Amino acid sequence: MPKVLTISNLRKTFIEDKRVLEVLAGISLEVGEEFISILGPSGCGKTTLLRIIAGLEKADSGEVVFHTPDKRVGFVFQSPTLLPWLTVLENVALPLRASGVRRDEAYEKARKYLSLVGLRAFEDFYPRELSGGMKQRVNIARALAVEPTLLLMDEPFSQLDPLTAESLRSEVLDLWLYGVTTVRAVIMVTHNVDEAILMSDRIVVLSPRPAKVNGIIEVNLPRPRDRRSPEFQKLEDRIYELISA
Repeated sequence: MPKVLTISNLRKTFIEDKRVLEVLAGISLEVGEEFISILGPSGCGKTTLLRIIAGLEKADSGEVVFHTPDKRVGFVFQSPTLLPWLTVLENVALPLRASGVRRDEAYEKARKYLSLVGLRAFEDFYPRELSGGMKQRVNIARALAVEPTLLLMDEPFSQLDPLTAESLRSEVLDLWLYGVTTVRAVIMVTHNVDEAILMSDRIVVLSPRPAKVNGIIEVNLPRPRDRRSPEFQKLEDRIYELISA
């Protein structure tokens, strides 16, 4: 499998008011053309790890090395973070316009990715007029519109109702599996073990803070995956064992 990036011995400590909080204690991971989920106890540093990979946070030591000519990263945040005074189309085009893309080209790309998430007909709507699931679709379209090599997702379905979350998981997985975007690798943070097994090729389990890699589980089940299958249940049990180790 071609390598997309290498994460080597990342360490991160926060210091505030003389209090020292060690968050990451040497995280290393090879990422190929695959869908990876990151699981671990609350507060162990999963989001910090994503932010370092995205370049939004600086590690104290260690490095993130891309093995692809294009190093663009898309980031799907837990909350949609849409600007309320912009339309859906303008929100999706915003990062493109900010990077210097011409207005007509930015809007053309934005419409393309709105179509992929099923919202082409809503381009003139404002965020207040959308449901929670639709807002998160806009968030995903915006991340894809920058045409990234790597897509990072921070608990993207956690604030949705179960039915909407299930539907959106399937849609994101289809976009990944059918190769209709530029994305070559996905790294998703989640607290949902079922979600990780349903979507991932590999699952990285982190220890409590300061986080280390407790284990990496290969998910070799054929898709679509059946939650009720014995193989699924065995994977679930192994993951819980690692989380509680």
